[in-house]
Amino acid sequence: MIGLLQRVTSAQVVVDGALVGAIDGGLMVLVCAERGDSEREADALLTKLLSYRVFSDQAGKMNRSVTDVAGGLLLVPQFTLAADTKSGTRPSFTPAAPPDEGKRLFDHFVAQARARHANVATGQFGEDMKVSLTNDGPVTFWLQVEPKQVS
Repeated sequence: MIGLLQRVTSAQVVVDGALVGAIDGGLMVLVCAERGDSEREADALLTKLLSYRVFSDQAGKMNRSVTDVAGGLLLVPQFTLAADTKSGTRPSFTPAAPPDEGKRLFDHFVAQARARHANVATGQFGEDMKVSLTNDGPVTFWLQVEPKQVS
């Protein structure tokens, strides 16, 4: 699973002209399931995301998590994060989970996030979304949890 998180002062998702998700300060996270991912990777990514320290403490150091600051969490499905761009001039999306599996894992991720965090909003899987945000810093991090290989 991949999560591209951005610390924001605000973020929102619009689908067909209607606002479907919005937060004030917190994290906007683009979420992507890759082939081979399961609930284990989704849960591990969520644990890391909720405890990742990207908010400043009183000394100005990044020592506080979105949980610590009770910030919002806007989760946006984004299969293009798994693109293979190693060759040519057109990305391949083979590394991304198939759409039905990607939706199932995104829905699981959202359900677990809502069970563990008070302020969760989302985009809509498979829709043409218009995402706007004000990146705070800017602060952006790529988090990835790869499936464990069983020998």
